[in-house]
Amino acid sequence: MSDPLPQQIVPVLAGGGTRLPAHVGVLTALADMGIGYDHIVGVSGGSVVASLAAAGKDMNELKFLLRNVNFAQFRGYSLISLLKNGGLSTGKRFEHWMESQLGSICFGDLDKNLHVVAADVRSGRPVVFNRDNSPDITVARAVLYSISIPLIFPFHHYGEHVLVDGSILAEDSLFCDWAGDRTPVVCFRLRDKRLAAAHPARRVLPVADYMFMLIRTFMNTISREYLSESLWLNTVLIETDGMSPLEFNMTPEQKQSLFDLGYATTQEFLPAKLARRG
Repeated sequence: MSDPLPQQIVPVLAGGGTRLPAHVGVLTALADMGIGYDHIVGVSGGSVVASLAAAGKDMNELKFLLRNVNFAQFRGYSLISLLKNGGLSTGKRFEHWMESQLGSICFGDLDKNLHVVAADVRSGRPVVFNRDNSPDITVARAVLYSISIPLIFPFHHYGEHVLVDGSILAEDSLFCDWAGDRTPVVCFRLRDKRLAAAHPARRVLPVADYMFMLIRTFMNTISREYLSESLWLNTVLIETDGMSPLEFNMTPEQKQSLFDLGYATTQEFLPAKLARRG
């Protein structure tokens, strides 16, 4: 008889761009399977869901929130902002939205151990925000750092670091002993193998549209990179059915589909992954 599933893991919600409902599906599946976590890691879009969950929002709240939020409000088309700040959007509207959900909560205020990962473009290494490294920084600000897809959002200076989206990191940097006690680490990663829907062309500022298409291709390429066998055993891949990381105008039905994919994939594959790892 096989051993029962461990009651604790460290979920790593890796990337995903705007496909946040898939990560809500992952966490809902973990709850329904009786698998808890004291540590949770968020990278890029996954840091939004990880932060809201660590702050105490339950899965029904998260599902309702992300079903009704308009992701397009966070997108910008300012070429002036691109030239001055390195991104078409300043990112301020997103940060204000996160603050409206979290308040001014800092990492040191959280009950759960939240780790938000951004990338330092100077060194190519991860920069991790948590209660040990940065107890007094607001969670909303750290999430802004982590979701700053190059050219869409600006780069950010933090100490000696120049920070951008954490999803550009090599994935093996996410597989460390986050809890410090060898609690199993499982990376939930979103991948799109199908051709995404065409991006609507505009007559005004067509350069911005070309940039979005270029960045979308870049992000999709990252999500398809090869995984070694050692990482594969600790990774649950969620196929997002043609939804790219830059789908800013998702319908409620598409968001529900992403939630269902995250939930069903976790239920189907996580038990086998944990058993093989054991």
